[in-house]
Amino acid sequence: MSSRIVDTSTVGVSPAQTGIVVLDGCGIGVFDVVCLADGAARPVPGTEAMKRVEESWDAARQIAATGRVYGRSTGVGANRNEDVPTEAAAGHGLRLLRSHAGAIGAELPARQVRAMLAVRANQLLAGGAGLRPTVVTALCEALENGAYPVVNEFGSVGTGDIAALAQMGLALAGEHPWRGPETGGGVGAGVSGGLEAGAFGGLGTRASGGLGTRAPGGLGAGDSGELGAGVSGGLGARASGGLGATVPGGPGAEAPGGRDAGGVRALRRGASAREIGAPEPQPLDNNDALALISSNALTLGQSALALHELRGLIGATQVVAALSLLAVDGSHEAYAAPVHTARPHRGSAEVARIMRELIGAADRPTPPLGRIQDPYGFRCLPQIHGPAHDAADALEAVLAVEINAAAENPLISPEDMAAYHHGGFYQAQLALALDHFRLAITQVARLSTSRLSTLNEPAYTRLRPFLAGHEPASSGVMILEYAAGAALGDLRAFSAPASLGHAVLSRGVEEQASFASLAARQTLRACDAYRLVVGCELVAAVRALRQRDLRPDPELPVGRALELAESVLDPEPADRPLTDDVTAAAALLDRFTEIWRGSES
Repeated sequence: MSSRIVDTSTVGVSPAQTGIVVLDGCGIGVFDVVCLADGAARPVPGTEAMKRVEESWDAARQIAATGRVYGRSTGVGANRNEDVPTEAAAGHGLRLLRSHAGAIGAELPARQVRAMLAVRANQLLAGGAGLRPTVVTALCEALENGAYPVVNEFGSVGTGDIAALAQMGLALAGEHPWRGPETGGGVGAGVSGGLEAGAFGGLGTRASGGLGTRAPGGLGAGDSGELGAGVSGGLGARASGGLGATVPGGPGAEAPGGRDAGGVRALRRGASAREIGAPEPQPLDNNDALALISSNALTLGQSALALHELRGLIGATQVVAALSLLAVDGSHEAYAAPVHTARPHRGSAEVARIMRELIGAADRPTPPLGRIQDPYGFRCLPQIHGPAHDAADALEAVLAVEINAAAENPLISPEDMAAYHHGGFYQAQLALALDHFRLAITQVARLSTSRLSTLNEPAYTRLRPFLAGHEPASSGVMILEYAAGAALGDLRAFSAPASLGHAVLSRGVEEQASFASLAARQTLRACDAYRLVVGCELVAAVRALRQRDLRPDPELPVGRALELAESVLDPEPADRPLTDDVTAAAALLDRFTEIWRGSES
């Protein structure tokens, strides 16, 4: 999906190059969200989109003043039939945010929260929420400055990320902590809950151009005890020595009940909040609260991050597979153009074409002498990688709709002066697309373990078993099969369909759940396990090529890949721990993604 760029002379140029993503509520895509999450671009609200927000805001207030509108003049969930008295309307919004800001579990890393902010800002610009326009500019200000609210992991079942977004809403109102550049390392650093890479010496850095390397100034990390860190259960309380710390009942605390615990207020009122780029508090009321939180923005942001990383890793895996193919003198027949013309699945045909580009094979290659038919790890690669790319395309198509959707319930329609109550927040399409994608990438990773086994087999490499050194009974890379199998086990567990979940909530009024939120978390978690599986294959492939002294043409993509890998991986063949080798290989996959993208184009 193309970005909306301010300067029309830059149309077709990526936001990573221009440094700008124009949020217009109708045309941003996965890559735009990734750029904003990584701090590689700044958001600019589109002029026409802001007009839509203003029209929707004006219409929503008029509609709510003259009729019953869910969440504005009534309660929510099973309380939908309870009217909010006019005299209580002003405080209804904050009460709704406070009651729903109950997300639990680990604090999410900056990168995921920033992706949520980007998606929600763009959705609001679609014009159906009926939310005050200053909220959009506040979200854009936070994104540009590197500030992000504390958001915890669990709270959604795929019918709206209401708990996470309520935490964001309270932060916008000045009642919940912010993090920012002053609170620790780079965007996504200090990952909580193991959801993203950050270990493995840079494992988890993103695609070309440094996208996803942590943004200048160290946006967003924040270990416990840093500025704004909150102790469990304490609303805004700070860890020992943290800026803005106050004891319960201290200066700035509100009436009993601790809704506005002094720590939050002290941070939000003080200079430190502005130093980290937090926006000025927003006066959210009954016309804002539900409109703000009626979205799946966190799930969509997490899905965009996971898709971008895993799509690149699937491509990098093909480059690794090309190295393995050379190491075992594999046949080029499986990638021949006539094979895929005869069975024209788009993804498989494209994978075969790219493989021919990577290794310099002819469209109609000559069969090799001596061996008929390679193992499936080589022979069925297009038939397994192709569906994974197709699944990625299908997921991206769903995300393209949802990131730009006015899916709020109720939908405010200024043209009709109506508030339409509906179920557009239900994320069946996304949950199913995520589940499909994870199942597809698990097959790709499983194929990598098959090639690893082939590389350990002398019948294919004409080398010692397990690519061992010269000492008798050496084990070589034997352990990598076990390690890759263990990582694949995690990946297989993450691939269990989340959409099979079920929940009946709010006194039976909400009797179904998509669990798209779980599907997004599982897809993020799959990234690290997938990297490690393919990292094991890369270590073995490079060792086999070194031992056979095979050097492909350095002008070929596969030749450049080998040169890059040899510059990073230890050449010592003697038995030794291989942990560091796999760590380095896993981190190298992002560079291989660039090589694959060069062949893709």
